[in-house]
Amino acid sequence: MYERKFYHGQLARFAGTPLVKVLTGMRRVGKSTIMRMFREELATGGVSPEQLVFVDMELLEFASIRNAADLHSFVTERRLKGKASDHPQYLFIDEVQEIEGWEKAVNSILNEGGFDIYLTGSNANLLSGELATLLTGRYLEIPVYPLSFGEYSIFRNAAPDEAIFGEYLRRGGMPGIHHMDQDDETIRQYLGSLADSIILKDIVGRYAVRDVDLLRRIIRFIADNSGNVFSAKRIADFMKNERRTVGVETVYNYLSYMLSSFLAYRVSRFDLKGKRFLEVGEKYYFSDLGLKNALIGYRQSDINAALETLVYFELRRRGFTVSIGKAGNTEIDFIAERSGQKMYLQVCYLLADQSVAQREFGPLESVSDNYPKYVLSMDRIMGSDRNGIRWVYLPDFLLNNEHTEPISERPLLAGRT
Repeated sequence: MYERKFYHGQLARFAGTPLVKVLTGMRRVGKSTIMRMFREELATGGVSPEQLVFVDMELLEFASIRNAADLHSFVTERRLKGKASDHPQYLFIDEVQEIEGWEKAVNSILNEGGFDIYLTGSNANLLSGELATLLTGRYLEIPVYPLSFGEYSIFRNAAPDEAIFGEYLRRGGMPGIHHMDQDDETIRQYLGSLADSIILKDIVGRYAVRDVDLLRRIIRFIADNSGNVFSAKRIADFMKNERRTVGVETVYNYLSYMLSSFLAYRVSRFDLKGKRFLEVGEKYYFSDLGLKNALIGYRQSDINAALETLVYFELRRRGFTVSIGKAGNTEIDFIAERSGQKMYLQVCYLLADQSVAQREFGPLESVSDNYPKYVLSMDRIMGSDRNGIRWVYLPDFLLNNEHTEPISERPLLAGRT
C-alpha cells in the first residue's frame, strides 16, 4: 500500500489545529485509506488506542449510529476522564454523510473540546447548508481525486514512460485497480461494477431516483461528451431521438446528482473581454477516464478529450480554480487561478501542421496580460516557443509539481526523445 503524500501532508500540516479536517471525493477514490494510514502513523508515533476514536459507517459494527444523538453518545462514552483527559484525542468518522444530522454532533463535539476531528464524505453537498453555518471558518476541506499520473506510476511500481501513460489513459486513476490482475478486461469489469455502485448507492439510493434507465442514459451521455460544450436542452433532445421523453428540469436534477456524487465536475466559461462568467456554454468533465471507458468503451478517437480531462484534474489537484476562457470568437481550454497566480493552457493531441499550431497558439496570443501561457501536447519532438507561449510535452506537465514558475527544460518523462 502506497502513501499518497500530498493528502497525508495536508492532514499532517493541520493536525492539532481547531479545524475539522474533511476529506471529500468520489466513492473508492482512496479517502478511507488515506485517513486510516494517517491514523496508523499516529499510533506508531506513540498515540495510545484510547486516544483514537474511529467510526466507519460502511461497517456493520457501527450500524447502531444512525443520527446525531447516537454519534454524540458514542463519542462521549469514549472521552477520556481524569488525568488521562490531559492527552489529546482524535476522532475519525468515515462516510459521515450516512449519519442523519451528523453536523450537529460534530459541532457539539468540537465545541466541547478535547478531540482533533477528521471526516470523510462522498457527497459534494457535505459542506453546504447547516454545516457551513455551524462551522463557519472552523473546517478545512481536502478534496481527494483519482490518482495522478505520477501516483499511478508509483502504484504500478513502474517508470512513468509512454507505455504506462497509455495504461493510465485506458484505466484511469481509481486506486482499487492496483489490487487485482493487471489486464485490461479484469480492470474494466471492476470499474464497471464500481460505476454501478456509485450510481445505485450515491445517486439512486440517496435521491430516490425512479427511472434508473434514464439516469444511466444521461450518465453515459455525459461520459461520451466529457469536455464538450452542451446544454440540458441538448441532452433532452438527444433522449427524445432515443424515444425517451424527459424535461429539461429533470435533466438538470440528474446532472446535479452526478455532481453531488463527484461522478462529474462542471466548469464554467469566463469571458476575458467582458470580465464575467457566462451562464451558457459550460462543460462537464467525467471524474475518471477508467470509469468513463468502462461505461462507453475506450476510443482512440477521443484522445483530445481524454488529455483535456487529465489536465483539468491535475490543475484541480494542485488547488487551482479552473474555468474555460472565451477570447473573442475563440476558446482557451483552461484559465487556472490560485492565490493571485494565473495561467492559461491549451491542450491538444498533436500539433500536426501550421493550421493546428495557429488554432492552439492563436487564442493565447490574443490575451495581452503577462501571466504564463502554455500549449500542452503529445508531440515527441517539441518545436520552439512562440511569442512567450511555452510548448510543453503534456506528460511532463502532469509529472511536474508546479507550473506557476517557468517550467524546467529537463524532460521528466522516462524515454522521451
